[in-house]
Amino acid sequence: MEAKYKRVLLKVSGEALAGDKGFGIDEDTMTNICRYIKKVVDMGVQVAIVVGGGNIWRGRSSENMDRTRADHMGMLATAINSLGLCSALEALGVPTRVETAIEMRQIAEPYIRGRAVRHMEKGRVVIFGCGTGNPFMSTDTAAALRAVEMEVDVILLAKKVDAVYDSDPNINPDAKRYTKLSFNDILSKNLGVMDSTAASMCRDNKMPILVFGLNDPENIVRAVCGENIGTLVNYEGK
Repeated sequence: MEAKYKRVLLKVSGEALAGDKGFGIDEDTMTNICRYIKKVVDMGVQVAIVVGGGNIWRGRSSENMDRTRADHMGMLATAINSLGLCSALEALGVPTRVETAIEMRQIAEPYIRGRAVRHMEKGRVVIFGCGTGNPFMSTDTAAALRAVEMEVDVILLAKKVDAVYDSDPNINPDAKRYTKLSFNDILSKNLGVMDSTAASMCRDNKMPILVFGLNDPENIVRAVCGENIGTLVNYEGK
């Protein structure tokens, strides 16, 4: 198999790491995902990863909790997941670095763009933790920002569903499946692929997104090779 892309950013939801447990990290699930990331790296593709934290923390537990503090807790959850992915990748022999938007020097490198690019050029996987380092910003926005900064070819948005639909296919059996969309489609139809801030950033910087299902982790390899899976979201929707 030959890679279509040379540098990619993979966005993995925190929930994906929980597997069937629904909470926390399922090591078997995480290791299986990392096996296919390794295959992509072995193909010579430069890989960056942004991981969510929903398997550990999902926003305010009550209206009495300060939103900013709740978001900081979410950032720490992404740091935990980042370290877990790093450990699983290193166990498979993949050189990996974790860079966090909030400094925690004892356990990870602080995010420095030039250093991250250099790591990728040397064949190391770079995992970006703590989102953008700012409250009120999702990990989708972090993925869009880091993708633009790293000048990747595409964002690989791994989700629970296998593509973008006009409604929830788990609820509506007649939901329409899209193979290609423009960013204006995403925003105007409120399709929920990612939040509007992230979608706008990708649109403004002409950063394509490939949305696909992570129920089969081998889809990561298929996506990198340009196989016809999921939904491609680009500037013109063509």
